[in-house]
Amino acid sequence: MKTLIVAIVILSVVGSLNAQVYKEQNPLAHTFSIVARDSVTGEIGVAVQSHWYSVGTIVSWGEAGVGVVATQSFVNPAFGPNGLALIKEGLNAKQVVEKLIAEDNGRDYRQLSIMDSYGNAATFTGKNCIAEAGHLTGKDFSVQANMMLNNKVPAAMAEAYKNSKGQLAERLLAALQAAQSVGGDIRGKQSAAILVVKSKSTGKLWEDRIVDIRVDDNPDPIMEIARILKVHRAYEHMNRGDLAMENGDTQKALEEYSAAEKMFPNNLEMKFWHAVTLVNNGKVEDALPIFKVVFDKDKNWKTLLLRLPNAGLLNVNEHQLKQIDML
Repeated sequence: MKTLIVAIVILSVVGSLNAQVYKEQNPLAHTFSIVARDSVTGEIGVAVQSHWYSVGTIVSWGEAGVGVVATQSFVNPAFGPNGLALIKEGLNAKQVVEKLIAEDNGRDYRQLSIMDSYGNAATFTGKNCIAEAGHLTGKDFSVQANMMLNNKVPAAMAEAYKNSKGQLAERLLAALQAAQSVGGDIRGKQSAAILVVKSKSTGKLWEDRIVDIRVDDNPDPIMEIARILKVHRAYEHMNRGDLAMENGDTQKALEEYSAAEKMFPNNLEMKFWHAVTLVNNGKVEDALPIFKVVFDKDKNWKTLLLRLPNAGLLNVNEHQLKQIDML
């Protein structure tokens, strides 16, 4: 009997020591996340929220034309780059998860989810992940969570994602919002991230990453992610407007800048470039009241405007330029 008691005590101590070792050697990111693929565009994405600083730098990984990874609980950050590398070698998501987990001595403390570019999803939740912990995998997505307030999170995320519409980033955001609405992380909120990449790689990272937003430390990171995502969409219009200006298509530029300004009517940058494109489309009188609003708020915009003709970005004669300068 004494031998049995000693053995139990030893196993208990070893288990506690192992947990402490993994806590010391691996970043803690108890969290909820989603990996998903847009069946129409082929875009793949991962989104995450946690009561842990800068969760997006260790949990979420992705590469265009390859896949996305969420590695969490007692995080093994190597699962991110190594998982993507294995997919590029020809393994599917299930094979990658099985291989990574089988080779990891800390597997019982891990939670890992992978979505490859073909829409295959695979997820593992270790038996020692802190309750409430679990995952749900469906067509083109998987949701996973650990250390949640209750067991409602995975189901809420899955339903929100399946029933949402729009672009992939917005659908990922809906899943995060649903997780928080039913309780979320038992500790609260701190950081969040959304990463969306193209279905096929162009070889240009700046083009392959469609959305890459991180909120590292905020009392309401999901709300902040939602705000930034809207700003991101507005600046997609701004970027297309800039490209149109570069290509001499002033009408297209006007359409894009106007679309951005409608989303953020008080943004001076958007107002300014809207007015510039009006001038370049021969609508100086329409531009003047917009310029006045901008200049009244910040006179530096007028200084910038007067530099544009020499850069070939403002097509005005002397009389028109004087009209603007007198505002």
